[in-house]
Amino acid sequence: MNAIIFSALAGVVMMFSGIFTKNTSIITNVARVALAVLIAVNLLDTYGGWMIAVDTKNLLSFNKFGFFFNTILFVATFLFFVLSGRDIEKVGSYTAEYYALIFFSLCGIAVLTSFNNLLMMFLGVEIMSIPLYILTGADKKNLKSNEASLKYFLMGSFSTGIMLMGITLVYGATGNFNLPPISSAVTGAVVSDSIIGPLGLLLIFVSLCFKVSAAPFHFWTPDVYDGAPSVFTSFMATIIKAAGFFAFIKLFEERSSDLRVSWKIIMPVIIIATLLAGNITAVFQQSVKRMLAYSSIAQAGFMLFVVYANNNSIGKEGILLYAAAYSLATIGIFAILIRMKDYTFNGYNGLAKKEPFIAAVNTILLLSLAGIPLTAGFFAKYYMLAAAINAGGKSVLWLVVIAVLFAAVSVYYYFRVIQAMYFKEGDAEVENVNNRFKFGLLIIAALIISIGILPSVLLNWFYF
Repeated sequence: MNAIIFSALAGVVMMFSGIFTKNTSIITNVARVALAVLIAVNLLDTYGGWMIAVDTKNLLSFNKFGFFFNTILFVATFLFFVLSGRDIEKVGSYTAEYYALIFFSLCGIAVLTSFNNLLMMFLGVEIMSIPLYILTGADKKNLKSNEASLKYFLMGSFSTGIMLMGITLVYGATGNFNLPPISSAVTGAVVSDSIIGPLGLLLIFVSLCFKVSAAPFHFWTPDVYDGAPSVFTSFMATIIKAAGFFAFIKLFEERSSDLRVSWKIIMPVIIIATLLAGNITAVFQQSVKRMLAYSSIAQAGFMLFVVYANNNSIGKEGILLYAAAYSLATIGIFAILIRMKDYTFNGYNGLAKKEPFIAAVNTILLLSLAGIPLTAGFFAKYYMLAAAINAGGKSVLWLVVIAVLFAAVSVYYYFRVIQAMYFKEGDAEVENVNNRFKFGLLIIAALIISIGILPSVLLNWFYF
């Protein structure tokens, strides 16, 4: 309960900080301190230290996997605050409120990593999502931001309706909202011939596909990510997406059998469609920001492998690595993108000559997203594919081969940025680059390389 309670309290503190001071630098520092405290209390939960005792009535179930996943996302958010705090201040006049909304989203994430009940899953998704609708439209004078916010709100509301319908059907089939009894009830003798339970799970599956931008439910992602202020796009494309996948994994780790043969048909189709839609469309983009939006869809295709693998031990390790590798790399790339005067590929021309350190770090982060060895992204992708093979054996080798081919396609559009930085003449303009910003990038690059060389650096903390 530490993470849930303290993230909610931190959101309230941030709202009041906006009353007592208008100095945005102080507000940003308060947010960083509050997040550091949140990380500390979550670690106390993780390793058996001090914990707030609350009777959750079996609505929530806490375990080390959820705690550690929280820690990864909270640390990534802290680095996001360090790198992009000044950019949050520039979005509008409500800096304290922006931070408050982010903390409320983190509260929803903490619920999602510990739900033991379908209603708590719904509440977690909504607490996480509703602040994002507001943050997407935070740039009130930008019509694209307003349009993105409205589109995100409408599509999000539609997917929420589908989720609630699915939960209703599951309850109708089982008479229970709690997770453990659902599987046995749906496949039990009483309702073995009923389609209601599996149909309910299928509707929840569709809703969660929308939340993680899996095809064919990804159509909102490019427009929303492109229209939202870039600093909030960074948060949505990383921390929020990873949390959505945790909910996916926790719900279907023992429930995929309830969908019977349809699971083995649906999942490969969803994975291939997501990889196809993300990678192929990203190739034709002229805006780096929009390319990263489609790239996030492609990354979701790889993360779906752990859902397909039914959450075996390799899959658990893989999702932890992927959440860390993908979040750190994307946060760093967006932090650099925000400071570029031109968001197109041409805007990066000649960056290596003007800012060699920025170009070098950006290259490392792009290589990680592409899954190149010696970066965290390589082992993240490896664990995803290994989890699928471990679960399905030779029968899924064809799907793994397709994923590898699409990974090769992703190398092309990531290397377009590297090519522009190092091999094209131009006058790339980067603004507001100071030593603190460079130090933050250095930490992220060091983490990416460290995990890429020795993934046990991260995983040993999980098994400690």
